[in-house]
This record gives sequence, structure tokens and C-alpha cells, in this order.
Amino acid sequence: MQEWESARNALRCVLDATNGESIIIVCDDEKASVGKAFGEGALALGLWTKLLNLETSNEARKEVPAYILEVLSARKPDLYINLLRGVGGETPFRIKLIHLETRDKKSRLGHCPGVNIDMLSKGALALTSNEHEQMQNFARNLINRLKETTRVEVKSPSGTNLSFKTEDRPFFTDTIIDWKEMKWMNLPTGEVIVAPIEDSLQGTLVCDMAIGGMGPLKKPLKLQIKDGVVTEAYSDDEETLTKVKNSLALDEWAKVVGEFAFGINPKARFIDEFLESEKIVGTTHVAFGNNTDMPGGKNPSSSHMDLLISKPTVKVTNKRGESMTVLIKGKFLI
Repeated sequence: MQEWESARNALRCVLDATNGESIIIVCDDEKASVGKAFGEGALALGLWTKLLNLETSNEARKEVPAYILEVLSARKPDLYINLLRGVGGETPFRIKLIHLETRDKKSRLGHCPGVNIDMLSKGALALTSNEHEQMQNFARNLINRLKETTRVEVKSPSGTNLSFKTEDRPFFTDTIIDWKEMKWMNLPTGEVIVAPIEDSLQGTLVCDMAIGGMGPLKKPLKLQIKDGVVTEAYSDDEETLTKVKNSLALDEWAKVVGEFAFGINPKARFIDEFLESEKIVGTTHVAFGNNTDMPGGKNPSSSHMDLLISKPTVKVTNKRGESMTVLIKGKFLI
């Protein structure tokens, strides 16, 4: 399957793009090949297509450039696609861009920080229409089983031992557009997600795979969490530990839990780009920072840092006190 076909399938199967609609593709200049694939995929679907080139430099972006603001302030398209580099320091810029594109909740957005052409040729974006449908059906089934969950417990061989509450916080998926909420979506897709109650996360998190914006780890990172807030961070990798501490100190909400998610994409691989790694089937990740775009989320941080955990065992408890094991050492039981 060619790259443009993978892009077309994502636009059609995930974002419900149809002939005659309009799309704006915001593309980093270093992601030009990905932009070309999405442009060709959009044209193949009969979309009115505009490609905006976003100039990059060695410094992390903080603000949305004026020439992009000018386009975003004009008439809104039906869809946006953001094809961006995955630099951790640009998270505040990406949040601002997302808010500008989705503030009226009329445009659908596929947001892709760290996307590369390899994802379209053989990775998590290289899905046929049938594979998208199978993943979406699995997501629906998992959400249905989790719909009355009030408490989640997560353990892993590397030492993770966490619990948190989710009462009145519904699980949702990034694999299917929600026409009611108009929640923006990452591409590639492949998650079932919830926003934990912000002061409920307790215990120890050992991230042994990768961190969003930083990539695969050389040494595990250990966090102690109390009442939803990171209280201590440890790692034998001083460089990574410094970056994590800086991210957690970005603002007063940056160290507060924002997300928990299951990976469910059958083609996701463990690679340098976290955007794909976090979708690996049977993994889970926990994020600290912003979750205001998630159902019930109340964390307004300008940061969002994801931590990927391997071989998790996940048990959930519902309103009636009934417990169910969802994962055992990375293997789904559903």
C-alpha cells in the first residue's frame, strides 16, 4: 500500500472525510513528504485541499506564526491535519494551535506530532480500511466493558503499582470521530483513553519504555505520586531526569495526572517517535498535564507528558463493586 493510500484511509475511516469537503494541512517543512502523501490522499477523496508550510528552526516554537494565524482566522475548513515534529519543548505551541483550530467545535482535527513517512508505509498509519474497522470494533467493545468503571489499578513487572478513580469520567477512543464532542484526534490512532479524577492517582509509576517528546529510555524512570501529584522522580539517566523535572515544573498543574490510556493498534511498533509507540497493543501510558479536551478533564496545564509502561496488568472495579481484569502482563482478556 502506498503512503497516499494510507493517508486517504485515515482521512476517510477515522475523520469521516467525504467528497466535496475542505481540508487545511499544516505541515512542518521537514515533514514535506508526509504532507505530500496527505495532500494526495485528500485529493483522491475529492477534498478541497490547502497545504500550509510551517517553517522550522533549531529553536522550539512557542507561538503560532502570524501567517498561520491569518489563515486560521478566516473561514474554517471541515478538517485540519497537523503534521508536526515531535519536539517536547513545543507542547505549549501545539496546544495553542489545537485550540485555535477546534475552538468552535465545527472542524475535525487529526493532530500528528512526530509523524513520519515510515508510519504510512509500514507502521501504525499503514492500515487498510478493514484494519481500521477491526480496531474500531475492538475499541467499542473495550469501552462497553469499561463504561461503569469507578476505579483502575495498574501493576507491571518493572514496579508500577498505581490506582486511580474514574467515576463520571467516561472512557473514549481516538479511533473514531465523536460527532457530538468533536474531540480532536491523534493520527495514527490506536488508544482507549480516560481522564482520571485529578486528585485520585496514588502509588508508584515506573516508565520503562519511552516518554513523549523524549523517546525511548536508556534507564527506567520512577515517579512517586500522591493525591494525583508527582512528589518524587528518580532515574539513573541524569539527562532524562532533568528533562522530566523541567517538564513537571513548567506550571503548577504540570505534575498533576491528566490521562490514562490503553494501546490497541495492531501495526504500532516501538520506535523513536512516541506518537506510534504509545499505540502498541497491550501497553498502557499515563500522562501528566493538560486534559481539558477530554470528557470531565480539569487540568489546564500548558504541558502534557506521556509515560509508556510495558507488560501492564490492569484491573477495574465498577459501581457495584465488581472487579474485572482487562490486561495481564500486556495481554488483553477482552
